Amino acid sequence: MKRTTLNHRSSLRRVGGIAALAVTMSVGLAACSDDGDTASDDTSSDSSADSSASEETTPSDDASSDAGTEDATFGEACGQIPADGAGSLQGMTVDPVATAAGNNPLLTQLVGAVGLVPGLADTLNSTDNLTVFAPYDDAFAAVDPATMEALTADPEGALAPVLSHHVLPERLEPDEIAGEHETLNGDTVVVTGDAESGVTIENEGGPATVLCGGVQTANATVYVIDSVLLPTG
Repeated sequence: MKRTTLNHRSSLRRVGGIAALAVTMSVGLAACSDDGDTASDDTSSDSSADSSASEETTPSDDASSDAGTEDATFGEACGQIPADGAGSLQGMTVDPVATAAGNNPLLTQLVGAVGLVPGLADTLNSTDNLTVFAPYDDAFAAVDPATMEALTADPEGALAPVLSHHVLPERLEPDEIAGEHETLNGDTVVVTGDAESGVTIENEGGPATVLCGGVQTANATVYVIDSVLLPTG
């Protein structure tokens, strides 16, 4: 596990990526004909068989949607996201970001922190086109207890700016995420890399690494990261 940059960092246990979902259809075809069938009947039967075969090889819309959702993600920790249900990659697409994060078992500490700031969850859920850098649970566990206590003791004055520093007021996909971006806190974050080589965000004490990026929710693109980001200045 990689420690948060507030104090120490540790290497994250490597996990495999989520295996791509696939949906196949199997339709049994049976055809019977009498010796006295006419040529017209044979033609009709062939046409029906061709139609059935065409339906058999056409993927369902849901299968295409599932595969597309997984194709958009990258990172070694994507394998820790549930394969199905509300907290899965597909399940998160139907909910706004704060609600979707609440269903993801990697983000329970982040959701708890957001809940301490009055109105923040509603703001995140009701705002269109966001990008969220979401520290996973171990990132919060690595924060110095005294620092965490100070943040949670002053949700609006201390915790809110830290959480807002993790949110961009535009929706950026993996091929757009590199660069310098303004946050909801009014400062900036600098992101480098890409889905193939890995993505990092500059942070106090060392860069935060994207563990699973390009996760889609109804109103945001989420990048699960291994450190809590601190505003500078």
